[in-house]
Amino acid sequence: MKFRIPVAEPSIGKRELELVTEAVESGWVSSKGKFTVEFEEKFAKYVGVKYGVAASNGTAALHLALVSLGVGSGDEVIVPTLTFASVANVIIYTGARPVFIDSHPDYWCIDPDEIEHKITERTKAIMPVHLYGHPCNVEAIMRLAKDHDLYVIEDCAEAHGAEYDGKKVGSFGDIACFSFYGNKIITTGEGGMCLANDEYLAEKIKMLRDQGMRSEKRYWHEIVGFNYRMTNLQAALGVAQLERIDEFVGRKRETAEEYNSLLKGIEGVTLPPQMSWAKNVYWLYSVLIDNNGYGIDRDELVQKLAEKGVETRCFFYPMHIMPPYKRYAVNRRFPIAEKLSSSGINLPSSVNLTEEEVHEVAHLISDFHQE
Repeated sequence: MKFRIPVAEPSIGKRELELVTEAVESGWVSSKGKFTVEFEEKFAKYVGVKYGVAASNGTAALHLALVSLGVGSGDEVIVPTLTFASVANVIIYTGARPVFIDSHPDYWCIDPDEIEHKITERTKAIMPVHLYGHPCNVEAIMRLAKDHDLYVIEDCAEAHGAEYDGKKVGSFGDIACFSFYGNKIITTGEGGMCLANDEYLAEKIKMLRDQGMRSEKRYWHEIVGFNYRMTNLQAALGVAQLERIDEFVGRKRETAEEYNSLLKGIEGVTLPPQMSWAKNVYWLYSVLIDNNGYGIDRDELVQKLAEKGVETRCFFYPMHIMPPYKRYAVNRRFPIAEKLSSSGINLPSSVNLTEEEVHEVAHLISDFHQE
C-alpha cells in the first residue's frame, strides 16, 4: 500500500547521484573502490572513534562484533527484550544464549538495574540498544561491564548522532554497530558498520568480513570468515549522506519539537522521552497511546490514520513473546517492555516531512481522541 505520508523515507539529492555516478563510471562497483575506505574513515571520525569497518548490513555488523570478541557456545549476552529481532538472531548464530532484560520505564531502553541481576559466570557481553533514537544510560552500563569484566557492543542502528552526556553514542563500547538501511537517518540502501578504538580488533573484524583472508596476503585465509562486505556503490551513497547528517538530525529534532507542541495536551498520549543526559535524535517519533479511560485505542488509531493515507508503525514485539525466542525467557516477566509494545506507535518521521504534514497528523490524532 502506498501511503500519502510515509513513516520514513530517504532524502536522496544531487550529491548522492553525483558520487554514485562517479562510482559507476570508475568501474569499481563491488567492494573495491575509494568510497568504502572514505566512508569508513569519515563515519568513524564523525562518531569520535579511530576505526570503521563497513559491512553489508547492520545485522552483519552485529554478527562480526560478537565473533571478533570470541562470543560462542556456552556464552550469554545480555540484551533488551524490546528491540528488533536481529539482536537475538546474531547471538544465536554464534551458539551463545540471549539473556533478555526489561525496559526502563522513563526512557524505554534496557534497564541497567535489571542487568546486574542477570549476570552469571557465563555472561560474556552486554549489547545495549539505543532505541528509536534515545540513548541508553551508558554510564551505568559501562560501570557494570567494568565491574564484571564484560564486553559492551553498542547497537546504534537507530541512533546516528544521538549523544549521552555530550558524547556521541557508538564511542563508549568495545565495538559499536550501525545500520544504514533505507529508513535510517543516513542510508546506503542496505549496509552497516562496526566502529572500534582498538586497532587489532578492527583488523580482526575486517578479516572476518573478508572471508577470513589476510589483507596483505591475498587468498591466504587465517580464519573462517564471512562475505559481509559493503559495495563501493553503497559507500558512495553513504559518503554523500554523511555530508548531510547534521541537517538530517536537526530536521528530526525540529519535527519532534513540532509534534510535542501539538500533542502535549492530549490525554492518553505520552510523548517520547528526553532525559537530561541525552540527546534524542528521534529516528522515529514514538509515542504511547493509553486507552485506559481516555477513549483512544492504539490499534484503532493506526487503522484510522491508514485510512487517511498516513503510515504508522507499532512498536517492536518484545522478543521473549515470539516463537524462536520464548525458550530463552521461561518463567520470566517483562512488564515494562510488554506495556510499551502494546501501546507504542511510531508516527511519520521522515526528514522530508513538511510542517503542514506534521500538523495534519497531529490534528487527526486529536480528532480521533474526541470522537
